[in-house]
Amino acid sequence: MSNLSNFIIIGERTNVAGSAKFKRLIADGNFTEALSVARQQVENGANIIDINMDDALIDGEEAMTTFLKLIASEPDIARVPIMIDSSKWSILEAGLKCVQGKAIVNSISLKEGEEEFIRQARRVRRFGAAVVVMGFDELGQAATVEHKFSIAERAYKILTETVGMEPGDIIFDPNVFPVATGIEEHNDYAIAFIEATRLIRQKLKGTHISGGISNVSFSFRGNNPMREAMHAVFLYHVTKAGLTMGIVNAGQLTIYADIPADLRERVEDVILNRRSDATDRLLEVASSFKSETIEKVDKQEWREGTVEERLSHALVKGITDYIEEDAEEARHNYSQTLEVIEGPLMDGMNVVGELFGSGQMFLPQVVKSARVMKQAVAYLLPFLEAEKKGGAKSNGKIVMATVKGDVHDIGKNIVGVILQCNNYEIVDLGVMVPWQDILKAARKEKADMIGLSGLITPSLEEMVTVATEMEREKFDLPLLIGGATTSRVHTALKITPCYSGGTVHVLDASRAVNVVRALMGTESGSFLDKIKMDHDDVRKRHLKGDRGKTLIPIEDARKNRQRINWKGYSPPEPGFIGIKTLLNFDLKKLAERIDWTPFFRTWELKGNYPSILKSPEYGDAAQSLFDDAQAMIEIIIKEKWIEANGVIGFWPANSQGDDIIIFGDDSRDPDNLLASFHMIRQQMRKREGRPNHCLSDYIAPFDTGLEDYIGAFVVTAAGEKFKPTIERFEQDGDDYNAILLKSLADRFAEAFAEKMHERVRQKYWGYAADEQLSSEDIIKEKYQGIRPAPGYPACPDHSEKTILFSLLEATKRVDVHLTENYAMTPVSTVSGFYFSHPRSQYFGIGRIAPDQVEDYARRKDVSLSQAEAWLRPNLV
Repeated sequence: MSNLSNFIIIGERTNVAGSAKFKRLIADGNFTEALSVARQQVENGANIIDINMDDALIDGEEAMTTFLKLIASEPDIARVPIMIDSSKWSILEAGLKCVQGKAIVNSISLKEGEEEFIRQARRVRRFGAAVVVMGFDELGQAATVEHKFSIAERAYKILTETVGMEPGDIIFDPNVFPVATGIEEHNDYAIAFIEATRLIRQKLKGTHISGGISNVSFSFRGNNPMREAMHAVFLYHVTKAGLTMGIVNAGQLTIYADIPADLRERVEDVILNRRSDATDRLLEVASSFKSETIEKVDKQEWREGTVEERLSHALVKGITDYIEEDAEEARHNYSQTLEVIEGPLMDGMNVVGELFGSGQMFLPQVVKSARVMKQAVAYLLPFLEAEKKGGAKSNGKIVMATVKGDVHDIGKNIVGVILQCNNYEIVDLGVMVPWQDILKAARKEKADMIGLSGLITPSLEEMVTVATEMEREKFDLPLLIGGATTSRVHTALKITPCYSGGTVHVLDASRAVNVVRALMGTESGSFLDKIKMDHDDVRKRHLKGDRGKTLIPIEDARKNRQRINWKGYSPPEPGFIGIKTLLNFDLKKLAERIDWTPFFRTWELKGNYPSILKSPEYGDAAQSLFDDAQAMIEIIIKEKWIEANGVIGFWPANSQGDDIIIFGDDSRDPDNLLASFHMIRQQMRKREGRPNHCLSDYIAPFDTGLEDYIGAFVVTAAGEKFKPTIERFEQDGDDYNAILLKSLADRFAEAFAEKMHERVRQKYWGYAADEQLSSEDIIKEKYQGIRPAPGYPACPDHSEKTILFSLLEATKRVDVHLTENYAMTPVSTVSGFYFSHPRSQYFGIGRIAPDQVEDYARRKDVSLSQAEAWLRPNLV
């Protein structure tokens, strides 16, 4: 990880030593409010949260245990790894006993000698945790490059050779100390950390580097703008040296490029110790920044520059207003039109690529840059053809496709745009592409690599098929794997063994360029060798892992079902039995219900709405994107680019074991069954008092004699004008608006699903007729009942959609179809069940054992191999 776009942010505010607010909440026993601090760190972009309870007035062990147990019950917090931070081993060990999944211990050191270091390290390894090793030894805290590295080298040898720890589980913290303190010997502290980081990453392969970033600015405490500038400059240089993670306030990161040039120079003089009077010069301007935030000033002065400067500025800022005018001027300044493309235009796009790669530009801005580039090239194309010149030489050609049975392409399109911005030629085959067409296109286009995308879990199997056929046909091109359901682990376990040509998982658009650049570079062989070694290591760990040991037999899981007292309970009766179709739902009402947080995440902007609009890091990009979205929504509604259509239904139902049986009428005659939904039950071993959930638990069992019901829905946001409008944008080279419209359609569909659920609760089923919830409360799911969807955590089998679609007559009523792999078309479609029971809740199934898979195959009357294919991501 070589730049800020790959930097792992460790949230620092859940630390009683670093946050007065958090300390007060813990000391007062207000753990509920303390959880909100952790949640806010995750929402602001923290990838890991550091938790520290070291205070003389707090029982550290009890506080750590209580807080971590509460976090485990909060999915939106528990989804990120936990760093247990303490100077007391007893607190660290207490925390390790509470964390689910892989934890990080912060920290151990050599200050008490090797014997104690080895004892603690072995305990950490027994818990399966990673560990932070501080830059301390028997001589004290390391301040010089030499001392920092010698401690790391010694610790590395002990941990890997004596303790048996993997290098990837070792995180070195070489000590960030304050600079600009007025003490001369402190002037080298920041550069010492930077150079020690560089040396450790070069010599101790596979390890990570972390640091308490805010320490570097401690001498300016009270002056937050100045401190934020120092953090940004320090991060900019130390991430280039190899820093992989750091403890920072995730909500207060300033963009390096946004720091005024004069201030940035003075801060860099301090951080890099470039001049003897650096501290004095920084103090000269410190007071002027004490009460103001650092802002960029957008001026029209750029129009006064050379045409090359104007073209570069337009590309970086995504400004199309003058692009044809400037392209025409440039054309007259060069002897050939091709030189304009290969010269100033590509130079500008290279700047865009560098800024994105270093974390100074964000996805929406880059997609706008691509729009400017395409508009410029489209203007110049007739002149190119008249001169009979070909296009500019690309850095490489990539064939990309969403695999057969899958129709989701927003992520693929974004990656394609990012790569095009870096002068790679993209051949996009579209969606639902069979392996035969992918391989044929790769040969025809003489592609340098193939990229596969998919969202739904059956796509994972289809990717295995593509890899297998590439091996059979003796391809040797790198294979890129991406999409929401894909992962490095699945790629290593299932895809890499099928193909010897090299397989790389691409986590998101920000990683794509670095991966492709490495694959096209002179060191591509060594890059693929490293990936292969990593995948081999993943498989070895998987084989010797104990995931199956944490599961219990399915019969034991059923005995530990959700206990619901059905005596005295009267299931609410829906207002009608059967199907109701709703066409052309009011888009204005849906626009009011849009949850904007997932919208920003689609564009890889991390944070929750509306706070993201004020984010020091993402605020400008998020506000610009939000404004564009609001403008497009007005047009969507006015010109009816989208139609919202849906169908809902209710039926008499009872549970029978883990199945939900649907009756044709209220006689509930077993001979008059319409269908059965087959549900999966959690099999992980639970703490006492925690049930093994299954959706069937929320429907009254048949033998209780209670007359219960289940609902279902399919809603879509598309219509006759939707696809042609997308195609028009794409034909005009306007990827930005094409992706914007697709992402808004997804939001309308989700808003429609949420709105329909509200109507079901209040009107159509009516079990919560008096419900009064705000949009925020609804987003936080503070309502009775749930609407889980087939193919998602509580019901992971996508094939259950066939039953749901059949009951609702969805294809006939709202023109929504299922592909062979159960993806829904149009893409902006949401489907699911309605459960009314007050105790129903969302959950994830997690891993399941072979005994349940065999039982599931019998219940569905399919072969074991078919059931395994449907449930592959959940298998041990």
